[in-house]
Amino acid sequence: MDFQTKVEVPTGLPSITHAGQILLMGSCFAENMGLQLTESKFRVDVNPFGILYNPYSVLTALVEILKGKEYREGDLYVYKDYWHSPMHHGSFSASTQEETLQNINVRLQRAHHSIQELEWVILTFGTAYVYEQKGTGQAVSNCHKQPESNFNRRLLSVDEIVSEYTSLITSMTARNPNLKILFTVSPIRHIRDGLHSNQLSKATLLLAIHHLQQQFPKFVFYFPSYEIVLDELRDYRFYADDMLHPSSLTVRYLWECFSNTFFSIETKQIITVVKDICQDLAHKPFHPGSEAYQRFLGQIVLKIERLNGKYPYLDFQKEKELCRIRLNP
Repeated sequence: MDFQTKVEVPTGLPSITHAGQILLMGSCFAENMGLQLTESKFRVDVNPFGILYNPYSVLTALVEILKGKEYREGDLYVYKDYWHSPMHHGSFSASTQEETLQNINVRLQRAHHSIQELEWVILTFGTAYVYEQKGTGQAVSNCHKQPESNFNRRLLSVDEIVSEYTSLITSMTARNPNLKILFTVSPIRHIRDGLHSNQLSKATLLLAIHHLQQQFPKFVFYFPSYEIVLDELRDYRFYADDMLHPSSLTVRYLWECFSNTFFSIETKQIITVVKDICQDLAHKPFHPGSEAYQRFLGQIVLKIERLNGKYPYLDFQKEKELCRIRLNP
């Protein structure tokens, strides 16, 4: 007997390789998959604005990256002794304007410089609800714990999302005909919206992505992370203690599904070797000064050099430096 409803994962999609530059933006799937890709030595940039939840914020952030916007004092506001940007996660906030602007602009410029090299943009939508500032009507990425009375909350329509992204995708693919855009929808339920409203929100996102796929079949793809968690796993044992976020086991399962969908045999082999190198470096010796441990470190360096010789775009700078320090304490 089969006690699981398997989700049909798309086949025949373009491969994701270590050679291509990848930008991930959006909700928690972007963070979780971004971490896995980073640890596996892919060339990735993950959430240059911090976690973003709604399609408008993701789109605005992408446009600002494309333009290479530089944030200035007028883009910030102070609230409870900290300077914030309405476009950025609280991790960018600081007690001075200067530090906040530094945090934002360094990160934004790094993303801008790599935008022309992008092979994949992976966007994860969490909710179709937006909070718009009263007076300006600007959709914010983060309220930074300001009173809800400062904002109007509304549900984006499918047409709004499709219209905005049609313009963006047309512009981006004209600049970079090799670009591929992968959409996902976060399986995390936004219970503050109410469970019924959350379902309406997710349905809006799914419909908008479906329309974009139909308009741009050569450029736009979809990975069913939402369906895998809700329909295939479908059990609270796959959730964290808050019963909303996926557990670490679920993240690993999603990574496995993602890998089987987008990675070639060669790419998986690279990931295996990278994992072995990282595990070897994580090993804590009883006698770090021994000749045997020095030989062990030498073997790690040799393994890195062999892999870099074949795949020079893999970045092992930190690992090489760690080996150097341990070899010459």
